[in-house]
Amino acid sequence: MLRRATLLLFITACAACEQAPPADLDRPETSREFPRAYRPISELGKSVSTEQSRDDRNEAQTVMDLAQIRPGMTVADIGAGEGYYTVRLAERVGEYGRVLAQDIDQDALRRLGSRVEDQRLDNVSIKLGAEDDPRLPENSFDRVFMVHMYHEVTEPYAFLWRLRPALREGGQVIVVDVDRPTDQHGISPALLFCEFHQVGFRLVEFVSKPELAGYYAQFVVEGARPEPDEIVPCRQQGSNQGTASQ
Repeated sequence: MLRRATLLLFITACAACEQAPPADLDRPETSREFPRAYRPISELGKSVSTEQSRDDRNEAQTVMDLAQIRPGMTVADIGAGEGYYTVRLAERVGEYGRVLAQDIDQDALRRLGSRVEDQRLDNVSIKLGAEDDPRLPENSFDRVFMVHMYHEVTEPYAFLWRLRPALREGGQVIVVDVDRPTDQHGISPALLFCEFHQVGFRLVEFVSKPELAGYYAQFVVEGARPEPDEIVPCRQQGSNQGTASQ
């Protein structure tokens, strides 16, 4: 009788195991060696404001000045969308510079492609990215821009880890965002700093200005790139803090 009861328990347990979903099934396979981001994610595609209103407050010019964008530079515009920054960066870097506009939204890229053709921006290239990989060529960029989009990155550790090799020596990553919860189209500076730090980036400048309708953060590579299993995920504490989990 005892043997029969034990067998029944074993069969029941095995059935439960078969029904349990594999770990990280909701994540891309290419992300699973990296830690999960313990924060909610904003929905894609929300426009921060019209291009005219952004120009009226001098947003792009302020950001490009802070980033010291000069003629001849090669820059990437990640999450380029309709191309607000792409077209202005193309003008700033000039005919001897290059701009790579990247997004994971193919429809947005098609519209941007039409805009690039109409404006004859010969120094602009367009590339489809992935949610956990910007797919940038190695050792290619003086600046990488992520403007009002980093809070939408679902796999920040994999994404930043794969972005790092794309920077040239002295290259920098520029983030423009808003200090509010990540599910409300923003990210607290402390959480942003923590996530970048865990992948081997150092903050070199932080500015909050009305022109930005948010803040500007600038990062450089520091030290060796960690192995994926060495990355310690950050956890958000309260409304404006981020600390690495232990």
